[in-house]
Amino acid sequence: MDIEYKRILIKLSGEILSGERGFGIDPATLSWISEEIKNIKDNFNIDIAIVIGGGNILRGSQASAQGMDRTTADYMGMLATVINALAMQERLERLGVPTRVLSAIKMDQLCEFYIRRRAIRHLEKGRVVIFAGGIGNPYFSTDTTAVLRAIEIEADIIMKATKVDGIYDSDPLKNKNAKKFDHIRFIDVLKNGLKVMDSTAISLCMENKLPIKIFKLEKSGDIIKALTDKKAGSLITE
Repeated sequence: MDIEYKRILIKLSGEILSGERGFGIDPATLSWISEEIKNIKDNFNIDIAIVIGGGNILRGSQASAQGMDRTTADYMGMLATVINALAMQERLERLGVPTRVLSAIKMDQLCEFYIRRRAIRHLEKGRVVIFAGGIGNPYFSTDTTAVLRAIEIEADIIMKATKVDGIYDSDPLKNKNAKKFDHIRFIDVLKNGLKVMDSTAISLCMENKLPIKIFKLEKSGDIIKALTDKKAGSLITE
């Protein structure tokens, strides 16, 4: 198996880390995802960066909808991503994978502050880089964070893990006749209002010609399959 990409950014939702529990961090889920990343590092010569959401702990937009100040809620969500990033780092390091967490919010005792050149240098040295703390500002999703960081480190593609095996014209969990798109353009995602990523993230990718692969992540081997099998998931390009 060959991978055509030299540098990838994997976008994981916080909910994926919660496994079947639906909240918090499930140790078993964290373990097999970390082992999957280790397998990619061991068997393929590619750089790996990761962005993890914080929805398994707190989602800023939801907290805001329940009456909390939006700015405060978003900062709390950013802190949740740091917790997830540190958990992933610990498990990867335990497997022997050198890893660095870079946060957009200064936390010197926990992780490094994000500097673009530093991130690229870590990748060049073969380390897995986990970006945390969003972009350091409220009102931006971790999807937008993933796109921005991918552009900055000159990644070849964003691999976004979801609960469904690609992009559909309607919710496949509710509509059995939903049509799957193997390949779709950014502009069509925006025009049709498909809930793949928020519009800011999609627009950034479109402007910078950065492809996105949407794939289902539920078991070991799914990330490698998405990277090596062109028919797996859905690809969004210019």
